Amino acid sequence: MISHLEAGSGTPLVLLHGIGSAARSFRDQLDGLSADHRVVAWDAPGYGGSTALAPESPTADDYAERLAGFLDDLGIATCHLLGHSLGCLMAVRFAVRHSDRVRSLSLCSIAAGHGPLADAERRKLLDQRLGDVASLGPAEMARRRGPRLVASGASNEVRQRVIDTMAAIRPDGYAQAARMLSTADIKADVVRLSPDLPLQIVYGDADVITPPAKNREVAALRPGVKVTVVPNAGHALYLEQPTAFNTIVADFLAATRSC
Repeated sequence: MISHLEAGSGTPLVLLHGIGSAARSFRDQLDGLSADHRVVAWDAPGYGGSTALAPESPTADDYAERLAGFLDDLGIATCHLLGHSLGCLMAVRFAVRHSDRVRSLSLCSIAAGHGPLADAERRKLLDQRLGDVASLGPAEMARRRGPRLVASGASNEVRQRVIDTMAAIRPDGYAQAARMLSTADIKADVVRLSPDLPLQIVYGDADVITPPAKNREVAALRPGVKVTVVPNAGHALYLEQPTAFNTIVADFLAATRSC
């Protein structure tokens, strides 16, 4: 079972959230982009009301195949696909495995994955994430981590939305996602994407979680890719600057219709 939110009708736009988030974090996109699209935001496996994956240490492939089944259940044959942070790893792997089902791909605040790192560094980063959720619990972890996801000028309301959403994560789903992050390598997948697939990369200029330079490294693998920087936005750019973000996405999707 996959829980989700959706709004609107038309060509589907599917939204994949990050490791500390949920479908509900996309409410501004559900409201702002649903006039022209059927906007669907899933709760990833192990999040919200979604059934966790069977493997304790799933790979990006496992998430991609669960996404394929989810789209089948909704009767979605093809869609525009947007990933944020960890959701980028799922989105790119899905686009590699199911290229005929993806009309366009938007990667936002890209989590590149820790697969290329030395084993000791990968283990350290994974142990830190697993240790935080186990020892602190979701609420305290969110109180400490959440504010780093937004720019210094973000409103208290936006900051609290980020914290509240992170505080509601399920430790089982978060742990599985952390293990996937530990082994994934988005750069290896980006170079496998179909050269005909419309692709854009969007990031905030004040992102300290997946910094601008890291997003540019991924962009460099795809010459000519559309890259947009959102001013005064941190990692949670779609919550911080929803009007600007929605315009970027809407314009990109509109441009793909004329390709």
